[in-house]
Amino acid sequence: MPKSTGMLHEGGNAGVKFSSCVGTKGTQYETNSVDFKPQKGKKIVALDPSPPPKDTLLPWPRHQNADGLRRRKRDWVIPPINVPENSRGPFPQQLVRIRSDKDNDIPIRYSVTGVGADQPPMEVFSIDSMSGRMYVTRPMDREEHASYHLRAHAVDMNGNKVENPIDLYIYVIDMNDNRPEFINQVYNGSVDEGSKPGTYVMTVTANDADDSTTANGMVRYRIVTQTPQSPSQNMFTINSETGDIVTVAAGLDREKVQQYTVIVQATDMEGNLNYGLSNTATAIITVTDVNDNPPEFTASTFAGEVPENRVETVVANLTVMDRDQPHSPNWNAVYRIISGDPSGHFSVRTDPVTNEGMVTVVKAVDYELNRAFMLTVMVSNQAPLASGIQMSFQSTAGVTISVMDINEAPYFPSNHKLIRLEEGVPPGTVLTTFSAVDPDRFMQQAVRYSKLSDPANWLHINTTNGQITTAAVLDRESLYTKNNVYEATFLAADNGIPPASGTGTLQIYLIDINDNAPELLPKEAQICEKPNLNAINITAADADVDPNIGPYVFELPFVPAAVRKNWTITRLNGDYAQLSLRILYLEAGMYDVPIIVTDSGNPPLSNTSIIKVKVCPCDDNGDCTTIGAVAAAGLGTGAIVAILICILILLTMVLLFVMWMKRREKERHTKQLLIDPEDDVRDNILKYDEEGGGEEDQDYDLSQLQQPEAMGHVPSKAPGVRRVDERPVGAEPQYPVRPMVPHPGDIGDFINEGLRAADNDPTAPPYDSLLVFDYEGSGSTAGSVSSLNSSSSGDQDYDYLNDWGPRFKKLADMYGGGEED
Repeated sequence: MPKSTGMLHEGGNAGVKFSSCVGTKGTQYETNSVDFKPQKGKKIVALDPSPPPKDTLLPWPRHQNADGLRRRKRDWVIPPINVPENSRGPFPQQLVRIRSDKDNDIPIRYSVTGVGADQPPMEVFSIDSMSGRMYVTRPMDREEHASYHLRAHAVDMNGNKVENPIDLYIYVIDMNDNRPEFINQVYNGSVDEGSKPGTYVMTVTANDADDSTTANGMVRYRIVTQTPQSPSQNMFTINSETGDIVTVAAGLDREKVQQYTVIVQATDMEGNLNYGLSNTATAIITVTDVNDNPPEFTASTFAGEVPENRVETVVANLTVMDRDQPHSPNWNAVYRIISGDPSGHFSVRTDPVTNEGMVTVVKAVDYELNRAFMLTVMVSNQAPLASGIQMSFQSTAGVTISVMDINEAPYFPSNHKLIRLEEGVPPGTVLTTFSAVDPDRFMQQAVRYSKLSDPANWLHINTTNGQITTAAVLDRESLYTKNNVYEATFLAADNGIPPASGTGTLQIYLIDINDNAPELLPKEAQICEKPNLNAINITAADADVDPNIGPYVFELPFVPAAVRKNWTITRLNGDYAQLSLRILYLEAGMYDVPIIVTDSGNPPLSNTSIIKVKVCPCDDNGDCTTIGAVAAAGLGTGAIVAILICILILLTMVLLFVMWMKRREKERHTKQLLIDPEDDVRDNILKYDEEGGGEEDQDYDLSQLQQPEAMGHVPSKAPGVRRVDERPVGAEPQYPVRPMVPHPGDIGDFINEGLRAADNDPTAPPYDSLLVFDYEGSGSTAGSVSSLNSSSSGDQDYDYLNDWGPRFKKLADMYGGGEED
């Protein structure tokens, strides 16, 4: 293949050599390659990274088929196009020209697709569709897009594909246009004080957006300043590539410098300060505390005092100094008593706020035993001292504690004190000396005694020496004795200032003597009047204790003789016996049977007790019958009969009284119906406004005599009968039509009917019953008196009305007169 050499402008600079090759069918291409040597099946790659010059021609690779066989012609690889970022233009700026060798035969239209052309970001690249020249329309930013992949297309005027699409690769050449940026503007780190050189402290990191494979993105670190510059101005160093900060000098001391501020600079272009871009960040390095300072007492000796018998009292405060970090384990003090307190009277507690040691009494001290204590106290920290640090001699101090003498209360050495003696000792007997001891041996004080508690007032105590004597007879069976023990409390007081007192308890165990005679049990019993049916079990109760109690002896006295004649005692065991009848029959009744009971004391005591025995007739089972129980209670047959008669008389009187009350009630109602109209109370009240009608009217309800207008609240009466002085309210009662010609039977029925209505009317006064009939109402079956006269027969006999009383006599005269009336 012939090769010709020419010149190609690269980025506007002349002198770059290019090759022009001629392929099959005269297809041409131009490139900025130095030398192309196409081989079959091989690709030619452009090695020059500079952007292609104007009119750089890119030919279209061809693939051709002949005689039905696919033969691969030479395959050209289009070299990438390099475009520098941040170009100043002018724009649009031509990058390359694309041409197909078919444009000699037909017109061809060219286009490009891909990111930067027809995909976002849009229209970064454009192409002249007729000439195939491709342009960049604006400055490129490698940090936004480092490369572009486009595809070039060739179609005829009808849109038919003429060539297969070819790939175009465009690389943006990086420029140093970004400074290094630290991830954090302030970094915090720490390092222990006293650390050796080379101790790692922290790492700072800065990133550069430029190409890290070039010097534009290669960052280097350095320390600019250190504050404070003590004890050296170069206490730290930094790895220029990794950003690791380490110590470079010894002498870190938190008690002198607690914190360092280091300014770190990051520069690209591999740290070239002349050409590279830089940025800074702050690294704050805290020097952490280690226990390199032992605690020290502020004084070599301390002093305090404590009253005797006082506990939980702070007697001295021990102050210390520690230069380590306050309120940390390296600073918190721990105190320990190493000598001077073998009995453990004191402890030293730490004040969490001030770190002082508080010497506290945990066990009471006695002035009479120890007047002073000399303690040795050592102080240390919660955390152990750092390696190589020794305890200071000032970490130990002496503490002198003086004990103050106070007035202590006297005490009874034997408390409770127990003595034993027999009960019944006479008054004035000396029991014991119950004396107290005053612990104040170095004080001249006197002790006085008095009683504090003596429930039965049996004892007396000497006020000066504590001698106790009896003031009364001591009784073991007293209510004040519990389980044979009598307890009393005494007070011992000194004459100190202020006075103090103590109490002591004396317990007296009383030994029993036989001073209580036995008592018979039970006091009452019941037995059948015939023997051999049942018997009475008897026993005894004794307030004494063994051996002054049973076994008991039960016997009957010889006087009166009837006791041994009628009764007998049979021994069951040491505590029980049986009382039964000796004779075949004993009349029912109550009997007092004396029995002598003797205990087993030394000497023995006897007692004659009376048991009340109820003798009564019994049934087959040996149980007293009811009549027998009454008879046994002391009532004879005549008395029982008299009681029954009295009961019958009482019941008869009650029955007669009830019958009399019913009869009287009936007479009272009858008497009210026979009141004369002239004596009608209503007339008197309506005429004279009087409030009472007389003795017969005292039981009547006078409210019934009021006018109907004032009685609106009274419920409606039963239909039928109404008073003459009462205005009808509501519909008039309708009565059935009755025969117009009356006869004596009709009048009697009418009167009885009205009488029943008045009796059943709860609102009608009983004395109005006869006056009601003056108001007949509409439709009355009785009619008026005039109609009765006109319709009555002259020969009708009404004489029987005279038998009904004076109220109907006038009516009888009216109807009995015949036509003359």
